[in-house]
Amino acid sequence: MLPCVSATTGGVRAAAFFDLDKTVIARSSSLAFSRAFRRAGLLTRRSELRSALAHVGYLLGADGTQQVERLGRVLTSLVTGWEVALVQRLVAETVHELIDPIVYAEALALIEEHRAAGRDVVIVSASGAEVVEPVGRLLGAAHVLATQLAVDDGRYTGEIESWVHGEAKAAAVRALADEVGYDLAASWAYSDSASDLPMLEAVGHPAVVNPDRAWRRTAVARGWPVLEFRRPVRLPRRRRRVVAAAVALVALVALAALVLPLRRGRR
Repeated sequence: MLPCVSATTGGVRAAAFFDLDKTVIARSSSLAFSRAFRRAGLLTRRSELRSALAHVGYLLGADGTQQVERLGRVLTSLVTGWEVALVQRLVAETVHELIDPIVYAEALALIEEHRAAGRDVVIVSASGAEVVEPVGRLLGAAHVLATQLAVDDGRYTGEIESWVHGEAKAAAVRALADEVGYDLAASWAYSDSASDLPMLEAVGHPAVVNPDRAWRRTAVARGWPVLEFRRPVRLPRRRRRVVAAAVALVALVALAALVLPLRRGRR
């Protein structure tokens, strides 16, 4: 049962902040692309298995904070030395194939309700921006807040420049609200993880999605709605066509970043 989402009134500007992994989509967004990375030669079978095991721990772990931190360490170690432009191109080329089938129907309906009520939809994720931003465009998000990986000379260093997780996620939400002019007391937030408690506390209308027992007890004790998202579906065809042009543009820009230096070298 989805919560009642009433229209924004009185000229107040509000937003709906959605965690991504296991809230809007049924799995980790970063690991959804592991097969594409292996096909491109970036991942070996062994490293793909390592990321898959970390993903299983993330899905089944009772302590969301520890599992997210472990997953973050695994993923950053795997991408060290990868070319940023190549990763962006691979994500842009495969985002429909890999993300379309795992978006929760209930999340899509809720996103549309908020948009119809005049609220901006904002995706807030601890996953890397290179992955989250194309998914955000796919969902029609007005803004994306995601982890930024450190880059040197066009390659990932294995360090995290800014991690949008825990209290830092709430800080990113507050900073965006100050910049854009959102009234957080009139805004909404959704997450499956107890690590996002600070983000939910930052808004006037928090809700918990697919919680484990401890997270459910927290929601019930605070009087927050508890939502169950169970039906992954493909995005409507119209949205896929609209977003395809934007995704194709990202792929072309990433490809140009790879090709132009080669042409200059030949000259």
